[in-house]
Amino acid sequence: MCSGALVAAAPLHLDPAESWDRATLESFQLAKLRVQLARLAKDSAYYAPLFKRLGRNAGELGSLADLSRLPFTTKSDYVDSIGPEAPFGQFMTAPRSEVLRMHFSSGTTSAPTPQFWTRYDLDRWAGLYARHAHAQGIGANDIVQCMFSYTWFVGGLGATAGYQRTGAMVIPAGSQDTERQIDTLFTYGSTVLCGTPSFITHLAEEVRKRGRDPAASTVRSIMMGGEPGASIPATRKRIEALWGARAYDAYGCLEFQPIAGECDAQAGLHLAEDFLYAEVVDAESRQAVPDGTPGVLVVTHLDKQAGPLVRWWTGDVVVRDSTPCVCGRTHARLLGGVRGRADDMLVVRGVNVFPSAVEDLVRKTPGLGDEYQLVINASVYDAAGFMKSIHVRVEQNNAKSDASADADRLAAQLVHDIKQQLQVGAAVEVLPFGTLARSTHKAKRVVREN
Repeated sequence: MCSGALVAAAPLHLDPAESWDRATLESFQLAKLRVQLARLAKDSAYYAPLFKRLGRNAGELGSLADLSRLPFTTKSDYVDSIGPEAPFGQFMTAPRSEVLRMHFSSGTTSAPTPQFWTRYDLDRWAGLYARHAHAQGIGANDIVQCMFSYTWFVGGLGATAGYQRTGAMVIPAGSQDTERQIDTLFTYGSTVLCGTPSFITHLAEEVRKRGRDPAASTVRSIMMGGEPGASIPATRKRIEALWGARAYDAYGCLEFQPIAGECDAQAGLHLAEDFLYAEVVDAESRQAVPDGTPGVLVVTHLDKQAGPLVRWWTGDVVVRDSTPCVCGRTHARLLGGVRGRADDMLVVRGVNVFPSAVEDLVRKTPGLGDEYQLVINASVYDAAGFMKSIHVRVEQNNAKSDASADADRLAAQLVHDIKQQLQVGAAVEVLPFGTLARSTHKAKRVVREN
């Protein structure tokens, strides 16, 4: 919680909406939701029949609390919606001619799934990134070295558009190797770094190996996202000490960009509550939890044009605080950022890896049995404590149980498939058939070893 002891610098820029009182904000959200849900009841191939089956006029919300009567929308719902109206799916609501951008998921739980943005959506996206940048004191005198990916995924382009709106100069450095990142930093005097906590840490270590002190560089501010770390006190402290700079956390996902970002007070990530409506619910009961209680974040687009989502189940565990911040912003904050996942998702160098995705590859590999484990031990972490790879234990099928040469071939094949499909490194042990424990109930796929 933001305490009175915190002192924050006056923000360079504060959108009027960021300081609305709670009553004004909730009135705005309710009005937006009524329009959005009425539109979906008319135009959405997914939500229109759903609302009809529920037997209610979805646009007639009496209060924000009424939204909880609608079901959650999950990733599996989204994936299943693609087939009936491929390739864009049933969630698309904007005319194709108005859609200017398409990004994809990483495909770690299924085939890559698309998300879409109109000109209005892209403008909102850039504006929210700019808002977070302003909140961290970034402006026209800064040179931003953005090391997020510039591919199918959403990281790099959104950050670039937002930082440009502050007047900062942006170097889109995402695809460059470590050597070029270091050369760029010291040649052009980058003042802001953007990237995952693991890569930011790695970069500092590589700078030191070359006889330079990262804390003596021109870097004064670091924005991190893509994986946990920036809101973990020990990790933040380490990164700030390495670079001699302030480190800030940011949070978003493919479906909602961005969701929240830190201000200079570093007292939690401010939700973009004029862009989305946020609920925090218990992972088991699915009922709302009070502020200060961990729960799964559920979000609804207020005015997205292309493919808006209602009660999107992020799977991310957060703790919300709705009290105003000392920075002057009144939007609720996520204390400690994202605390973890409601499932067994692993985050490997910024890539989300689900056990189900590994299972799919194991069971697609001829010669392997059905049993597998994801092993979490010291071997999967780098020196800074970030997960660098996965460790998979699998079995040969019964017919190949004593063929050691075949085991080597199968291990190499699975390592290759994991790298190609999931974009992460892996160590694979292929064991004789029957080695791994069986379960008559729910199998334990993630095994943690000291």
